[in-house]
Amino acid sequence: MTIQIDLDVMMAKRKLRLKTLSELVGITEANLSVLKNGKAKAVRFSTLEKLCEVLECQPGDILIYHPDETNS
Repeated sequence: MTIQIDLDVMMAKRKLRLKTLSELVGITEANLSVLKNGKAKAVRFSTLEKLCEVLECQPGDILIYHPDETNS
């Protein structure tokens, strides 16, 4: 199972830079970059909620589930 974070896609759609989004969400650029680059192992619901609020989207617009093909 893989969860992919498509934060960069939503940022592009909203024409937001990393620095601007980090200021609006209230997390550091470094932490947002880890999330954006798919290196995060977890995300807090409060962070996800704020991201959705700022980007005017749903969690499913940011998080994409890819089932593990070996378990199919």
